[in-house]
Amino acid sequence: MTDTLVRRPYTPKVAVERLRQGDVGAWPVVGGLIAIAIVFSTLNDRFLSPENLTNLVLQMAATGTIALGIIMVLLLGEIDLSAGSVSGLCATIMTIVHVKQGWNPLLAILLALAVGAAIGFLHGLMLTKLRMPSFVVTLAGLMGWLGLLLYLLRQGGTINLPFTGFISKLSDTWLPGWLAWTLAAGLVAVSAGASLVVRRLRLAAGLPVTPLWWSLAKAGGLAVLLAAAVTVMSADRGVPLLLIIFGALVVLLDLMLRHTTFGRHLYAVGGNAEAARRAGINVTRIRILAFMLASTLTAAGGILAASRLSAVNQGSGGSDILLMAIATAVIGGTSLFGGRGRAYDALLGVLVIQAISNGMYLLSVDSSVRFMVTAAVLALAVAIDSLARRGAAR
Repeated sequence: MTDTLVRRPYTPKVAVERLRQGDVGAWPVVGGLIAIAIVFSTLNDRFLSPENLTNLVLQMAATGTIALGIIMVLLLGEIDLSAGSVSGLCATIMTIVHVKQGWNPLLAILLALAVGAAIGFLHGLMLTKLRMPSFVVTLAGLMGWLGLLLYLLRQGGTINLPFTGFISKLSDTWLPGWLAWTLAAGLVAVSAGASLVVRRLRLAAGLPVTPLWWSLAKAGGLAVLLAAAVTVMSADRGVPLLLIIFGALVVLLDLMLRHTTFGRHLYAVGGNAEAARRAGINVTRIRILAFMLASTLTAAGGILAASRLSAVNQGSGGSDILLMAIATAVIGGTSLFGGRGRAYDALLGVLVIQAISNGMYLLSVDSSVRFMVTAAVLALAVAIDSLARRGAAR
């Protein structure tokens, strides 16, 4: 069994063991981000400016949220090609019932999320009950849900959201400085407190624990990162609400994956479905729930995208959104082969993707080059994943 399944504490010793096995973790992504920052800031001094970094954060929220959904199915060793269409369809349904039918915006958002969950439930049933490959199920979903979106928008093609309405304000709300610093301090305190509580419980149970200095070092590192982020964004318009929403989703999903029965079972099914079944895990239930959660997160990403655009149209959820979401998950470190990945992979991956796109935009580089560079980074991430699996097997 892997370290993830037996829940060994992550210590420097464990990190060295994983490196020897070929599992490099998130270090290549972190190194890549540092290299990207150095290269683009050298070529254009606006890249690391507060205004540009704040814009980068706004750009990554929707794609990153959809990537969280992609991670859920990748952990099973499956794929979801319908994510883009589902995000556009759910955002369109939300906009229609809010603008055309006069629904309360919160109810419209809840309806969109419920539609996403229902679509995921249907995909999960087709996968588990009809034994259809996820590739075929979601490929059909890609075309079918896109067709439904076009049908709903057939009369006008575009529906605008009120610029001063609640939904549009999601992407145009900035936290005051005192609140941003309070949230950052609270997150550090909760993270440190949770580590100490887990350490005490493991000691009481006679299990190996993370050294105290390592827990404190991680809390200190988190404090430095959050302080830097708040300082930079406060120099512009402030910390955007979109970042808080995306960050909260990442943290909640990470807690669910690491500290709930469903999360442990999800890793087990992705690692070896037959072994999980023999261990008494309801594999069908786990797969259906994973697809439901994936489509719900995809719907949330569509809502955030519609909020930033203040409209939905026939291109909602289209273009390269699906490809970028899948690339985000894989580049962040989630394995295409199932059983390995974290919620924070979406955050790391979307930072890489958006930083590359943003830097090339500042340099006025043609979009064709951007696609080729992104493809090269994706291929490198998959190669690292394959080498990690080969090393683990040895």
